[in-house]
Amino acid sequence: MSRILFTHSYFYRFDPKQWKAGQPYPPYGTLCAAALLRECGFEVDLFDTNLRHSPDEILPVLALQKPKYLVLYDDGFNYLTKMCLTRMREAAFRMTKYAKAQGCTVLVSSSDSTDHYEEYLREGADFVLLGEGEITLRELILALESGKSHFDDIQGLAFLPAPPHNGPFRTPPRPVLTDLDSLPDPAWDLVDMEAYRAVWMERHGYFSLNLATTRGCPFKCNWCAKPIYGNRYNSRSPQRVAQEIDLLIRQYGVHYFWMADDIFGLKPRWAQAFRDIVREKGLQFQYKIQSRVDLLLLEDTISALAASGLRQVWVGAESGSQSILDAMDKGTRVEEIREATRLLKQKDIEVCFFLQFGYLGETMADIEKTIALVEELLPHDIGISVSYPLPGTKFYEKVKDLLGVKKNWTDSDDLAMMYPATFKPAFYRRLHRLVHKRFRLQQGLEQWRQLFRTGHCQVRRAALVLYYAPAALVDGWRLQMLQ
Repeated sequence: MSRILFTHSYFYRFDPKQWKAGQPYPPYGTLCAAALLRECGFEVDLFDTNLRHSPDEILPVLALQKPKYLVLYDDGFNYLTKMCLTRMREAAFRMTKYAKAQGCTVLVSSSDSTDHYEEYLREGADFVLLGEGEITLRELILALESGKSHFDDIQGLAFLPAPPHNGPFRTPPRPVLTDLDSLPDPAWDLVDMEAYRAVWMERHGYFSLNLATTRGCPFKCNWCAKPIYGNRYNSRSPQRVAQEIDLLIRQYGVHYFWMADDIFGLKPRWAQAFRDIVREKGLQFQYKIQSRVDLLLLEDTISALAASGLRQVWVGAESGSQSILDAMDKGTRVEEIREATRLLKQKDIEVCFFLQFGYLGETMADIEKTIALVEELLPHDIGISVSYPLPGTKFYEKVKDLLGVKKNWTDSDDLAMMYPATFKPAFYRRLHRLVHKRFRLQQGLEQWRQLFRTGHCQVRRAALVLYYAPAALVDGWRLQMLQ
């Protein structure tokens, strides 16, 4: 069977914020696709760009391995790839050109290529897989291997047909896969685990891996892009997930996991079943997830998650203003943020907030409500962004006529406003700094309060009050000047 070289277009080193964070994860979605093609008998290899310095590093790999196909298959479970960052797009184009020069057939699957397939075809890709890609990829490569020359009957494809046809041709969309247990386990053996372990151990003193238990999200936050899995939600069985965790513990000695689902444990009673199978197998590990505050409040979900090893949860708090949450079609209430935070802290689970500023119609009063909520609830950590319109979202349709030349961020710390918001772009950059400093200040003050209550505190965090107190005052003054 022919040789297939899998790669993807995310380079942590091209994203300074993420490289500084030092939390690289292998390309899980890429490994899933590679495993499926290997199951068909193909010889598969991986050029993992995550820790690489440049797309040029693929050149000797192409020359040595001489693959028939280069499959540029981004990890759709990594939220960073959904941002369609221009640095990664440019890297994809370069690797495509290198592969074409070596005589490869190039197939691309990613959020960005689904949204901008014409650009990828123009840059040399032979096929773009639209949406969820594994089954389309398998069907397409088997068709190519059989000598087939017409592909308009394969769902989920974009390509340039032979003359006299002009322009890209799109086939009908492929329905999303519902039986996730039918897929093989990811091809973990293709990953240079020691390279990842070295980064994690140096920066954090422990090693973490990623896996996914679900695909998709049925909720309709109107700014959320879903080019791969859409609004459907399908889940692997708790048994298969526990089996993969057991394998990763035994083979790689990892005991901390990032569950890369958009929403973890949405299926009724899934979290409880997962808890039971973890206990039955005697698995010892911790994990972090993303979830919604309203889902966490259902039944005994928080207790079940805590019992199965949940250590940290990131929730889409987004705003402390109910009017902004409603405008986003978020479907959650500020009071639910408060209640979920309280219950999670009772179980010693770290609560982290995703926050978003700059949504259409947001006022200074709305911003102040968000800051007040953060300072009241004191989550373990926060992640701040500005509203970012991506194709395919209701929010994008609202602002597309207001967009300028720049339509994608360069990297995840770009935070450029793509449309005229209530305040100027400089305001939101300063706001980003101010909120972080006020948050860290409140964390430090809480350590002083703890010292007076118990006689113990985190000395370093308490000492940082000396920096954050004046720094927050200065940023607050500068922000007022930008209003």
